[in-house]
Amino acid sequence: MFQNLSIYLIAIISIVVAAASTFFVREYARSRGIVDAPKSDRWHKKPTAMLGGVAIFLTTALMYLFFVPQTLQSVVILAGSSFLFIVGLVDDILHIKPYQKLIGQFIGVGIVVSYGLVLQWTDSDILNIGITAFWLIGITNAINLLDNMDGLAAGIAAIAAFSLAAGFAASGQTNELILISVFIGALIGFLVFNFNPASIFMGDCGSMFVGFFLASSVLLTEVGGRSRGVVSILAVPALILFVPIFDTTFVTILRKIWGRKASMGGRDHTSHRLVALGLSERNAVLMLYALAVLAGVISLLVRELQPTQSIALIAIFVLILTIIGVYLSKVKVYAEQEEELALQNHAAFGFLLNLSHKRRVFEVSLDAILIALAYYGSYILIFGSFEKSENWSLFIKSLPILIVLKLFAFLLVGVYRGIWRYTSLRDLVTFAKAVALGSILSILALLFFYRFQFFSRAVFITEAMILFFALSSSRLAFRLFRQLLPMPVSSEGRRVLIYGAGDGGEMILRELKNNPDWNYKPIGFVDDDPLKKDKLIHGLRVFGGNGSLKSMCREKEVEEILISFRKISPEKLKVVREICREADVSLKRALVKIEPVDFD
Repeated sequence: MFQNLSIYLIAIISIVVAAASTFFVREYARSRGIVDAPKSDRWHKKPTAMLGGVAIFLTTALMYLFFVPQTLQSVVILAGSSFLFIVGLVDDILHIKPYQKLIGQFIGVGIVVSYGLVLQWTDSDILNIGITAFWLIGITNAINLLDNMDGLAAGIAAIAAFSLAAGFAASGQTNELILISVFIGALIGFLVFNFNPASIFMGDCGSMFVGFFLASSVLLTEVGGRSRGVVSILAVPALILFVPIFDTTFVTILRKIWGRKASMGGRDHTSHRLVALGLSERNAVLMLYALAVLAGVISLLVRELQPTQSIALIAIFVLILTIIGVYLSKVKVYAEQEEELALQNHAAFGFLLNLSHKRRVFEVSLDAILIALAYYGSYILIFGSFEKSENWSLFIKSLPILIVLKLFAFLLVGVYRGIWRYTSLRDLVTFAKAVALGSILSILALLFFYRFQFFSRAVFITEAMILFFALSSSRLAFRLFRQLLPMPVSSEGRRVLIYGAGDGGEMILRELKNNPDWNYKPIGFVDDDPLKKDKLIHGLRVFGGNGSLKSMCREKEVEEILISFRKISPEKLKVVREICREADVSLKRALVKIEPVDFD
């Protein structure tokens, strides 16, 4: 009836309707006591209204009836999603068992698939139906698992839906664009009350509806059934919903390693680990939003690039996410007793833990991919699109030689002796030597086998520079993460002041932060150098020490002072010792290990 309205106006109306609906649903849930109480395996700390998914569903359904041109495909998708909404609503109220929800998901899949909406990934109809069922159920449960922090699931779903909308717009699919715009508006309107601090949760009725609607909407795109390229067919759907896929895969693998059920709740998701590293809840969610936006942009680029270029871009993105996953997997989220029990009861876990500690297999595999990407990138930079030229055959026949010889050079020079988080300038020199040696060996090998005929010297020079940058970046990644993420501040422990705001003091602060079991709470630095006064080191202030140490200890309620430098004059140590005695403050040296200072 109102189909001539602008798509933007329809989306705005959807936002307003969703916000109003969410407000009324929230008040109704509170009045009826339909709230989610805090639990040990949940993140929220106060009772929060449920049934936010009712507002998302009602908004989508009503806006669909009034504004969306109705086609058989859209009716089927809304019908299947509505059934999943009902299943989730029953679960929110009656708490049904997981297998009962799974049966409901299969019924929803049956509704969609029976009308011919499938992912055309193979030439087998039966296999395509199986893949589609796995896709729909997998994404539905992925969104459900992702609903673990304020605004996370709804925001990620909105970003994924926006990526879908961009694809619809590029393909000229106006009806589908209006449908997904209505859905985006419903999610944004809900986010008004769900973003941190959330006053309402979507519940299973919301997560199951949102997940199934998103997954089935992909079936309407050209990627779903009419795409031109194999890479787009396989990659674009996964990229659009990459964050929930990544989080679900990440959590499932780690829970299996630790001997926990993948379906059980827990505070071990990607978002929780980011918070454990020092980010606020809101910033952790925003970081995952940014990751979802990046994945969406890549999904749009993949549609336009050549297959090999798309594969290279996706490989780089997956490598970055793999490194992030390895870094986050090291964050402790389980109790020490659970770790010990897992180590005793799971032989496979012991192997994986040892492998994670040494990381050599992962490093070698990563470097092999980096070598291939650097070599491919150099050809792209020098020749542009070269897949249909003679250079492509040169690339293919020389790539195995480069990978083998460069890995050998890395091993010979000592690339695999370092520890990533301690990568320094000296290591970069080692990387440069390894890359140079690998390039020399590769050129000599190609000279021996092929007389270096038709190969471009510019390609190898460019490849060496790209590989050095990639190799250095991968090793510096852990150190970069430690710099970008704020250091967590303990709310408990002995209040300690670090004496000396130099390299030693900064190192001690890191050790204290990395070892919370020491039960220290750093409150700042003190230094006699007036140029350092009021400076900040990892967010902690440097106080002046000349004559003000005693009053500072009382004002800041200092319980202990740690001396961070090796050389301190006997006269200065005597003064500091006397101040600590009068202020009833402990004094310790913190060079290699923390040792008490004798006051006598």
